[in-house]
Amino acid sequence: MLKTFFQNINQKYTPRWIVLVIDIYLTVQSFILAFIIQYNFDFDYNQLIYTIPIVVIATFLSYVIVGSYKGVIRHTGSKDALNVLIAVSLLMLFLTGLFLIDKHYFQRPFFNISYTIIIIHFLLNVIVLILSRFIFKLLYKRLVLDLKPSSRVLIYGAGDSGIITYSALYEEKINKLNVVGFIDDSKSKVGKKINQVKIYSPKQITRDFIEKNRISQVIVSIQNVKPNRLLEIVDNLLSKSLKVKIVPPVKNWIDGNLEAGQIKDIKIEDLLGREVINIENSLLKKEFNKKTILITGAAGSIGSEISRQISFYNYEKLILIDQAESPLYDLQQEFNSLGKVSIEFIIADIRGERRMNKILEVYKPDIIFHAAAYKHVPLMEDNPYEAVNVNVVGTHLIMDLAIKHKVEKFVMVSTDKAVNPTNVMGATKRIAEIYAACLKDKGTTKFITTRFGNVLGSNGSVIPLFKRQIENGGPLTVTHEEITRYFMTIPEACQLVLEAGAMGKGGEIYVFDMGESIKIFDLAINMIQLSGLRYPQDIDIKITGLRPGEKIYEELLANGENTVPTYNDKIMIAKVRAFDVEDIKNQILELCVLSKTCDNKEIVKKIKEIVPEYKSQNSLYEALDLKVE
Repeated sequence: MLKTFFQNINQKYTPRWIVLVIDIYLTVQSFILAFIIQYNFDFDYNQLIYTIPIVVIATFLSYVIVGSYKGVIRHTGSKDALNVLIAVSLLMLFLTGLFLIDKHYFQRPFFNISYTIIIIHFLLNVIVLILSRFIFKLLYKRLVLDLKPSSRVLIYGAGDSGIITYSALYEEKINKLNVVGFIDDSKSKVGKKINQVKIYSPKQITRDFIEKNRISQVIVSIQNVKPNRLLEIVDNLLSKSLKVKIVPPVKNWIDGNLEAGQIKDIKIEDLLGREVINIENSLLKKEFNKKTILITGAAGSIGSEISRQISFYNYEKLILIDQAESPLYDLQQEFNSLGKVSIEFIIADIRGERRMNKILEVYKPDIIFHAAAYKHVPLMEDNPYEAVNVNVVGTHLIMDLAIKHKVEKFVMVSTDKAVNPTNVMGATKRIAEIYAACLKDKGTTKFITTRFGNVLGSNGSVIPLFKRQIENGGPLTVTHEEITRYFMTIPEACQLVLEAGAMGKGGEIYVFDMGESIKIFDLAINMIQLSGLRYPQDIDIKITGLRPGEKIYEELLANGENTVPTYNDKIMIAKVRAFDVEDIKNQILELCVLSKTCDNKEIVKKIKEIVPEYKSQNSLYEALDLKVE
């Protein structure tokens, strides 16, 4: 019968007037009990009957004024209990006032009780009303939610975050997640209990343990865990056919409180995520305040995110340039929907000198973020002319115009593939870096370079590729079983670019501490397992062989380079090899002229003269290296 009652109210909250009636009833019962305690059943019952209507009226007024009956009983918490205490205290003041008025101003008493009864009633009332709410809450959870099949889970982490996660799941059992244990690496915690829930060692979580306890999923609740450790934990759990969820970082909790709904299925981005760079907002506010900022390649993955982040500052005008019409249109619609103002969207090619000169002449930018580039390694290996024409000629042109128009800062987005390049794309980006260094003292413009690895979710990234291949039923394609890459998120990469723009004095190459590189083959296996599939039974992985110009391992520093720290321990300045500025600048200008011939072999030969560390791999241009040797 109780189950039926609670089941009927499961889909809707108890009406407030019912809660108020129940509260008044319990208050009256407490008043009667107070009489019994005071007089030990030896009292005038008529006296009690005459005073009850007065108590009912005073109770009604007190509870309506405070609104103690408005809380959702099934979610009763400490704030609701405090509200009840306030309401009961107000009732006691009313009854005390009536008691004093009756005693001093009326010869014929109408509220003839002792002050002791009021005190006893207050204490009883507090206990009964608060206790009744928690009893109802407990019954609701025990009777209603137990009617539904539960999912038995483990929480990985028995620290503060794990305990908060347990409490959140207990408070919101509508999710029907039954926590049957904790997992923790600390030997001092293993074997102990939290609220009668046992803590286990990772080694104890075997397949037999999982089957015996009918475990269906594990919630990882560890704050500040290193990506490699998280990857190791999840990989171990997935290998046991467990579903894995993750608790978001504390900074993402709603008003500092974790809610069960925030616990989500783990994604590959969570495993490769890193600590976000701590941007000094005051520095960036000053840097972008009342400035006109121009961004090339603004519709691309990096350029568009730089645009989004800068749009939150007090800039004067934001000039967004790209040759790709549709992506730039999409970005325009995004900003329009957000009510962003003082933004110009311009279709233009950075190789068009007259066009770019006119844009800089009209808008007079204070800062340029140069994100326009060709970046796909195999395509650029087949099209060296285009790689040079955009990454070198276009960049050289926009840099020269920045000096001409006295732009304060020019921040260039580079890549880790510019380090000891093995392909045309990386070599052309290295030449762009060198040209920026050649212009260090050629004008008032400060040239700054940022260099980082692969960006999660960017156009052409391996993550979207794997997702599409999984959706199509596989196989996943990996070029080499040992190939590794560094990864970072798009927002993180763009924060680095903004940080460089703010702290750079000119001539620096900023390198990001990207931690450990990730093995792409292991990444593919993890993505298959995170999709609820098995490798190789459901989806296989096919080794396709290294593509033209592709490295097995990426680097962040070239031979002979070292770094110096900055105030941010995640950002360093690369100390590059010295070179003859005038000589190498002239060679770069010769390359720009040579590129007009569209002779790919001669173009690549010239690139190798400028960048002697450039050694082709898996490419027809390896023959040029053999001739030199």
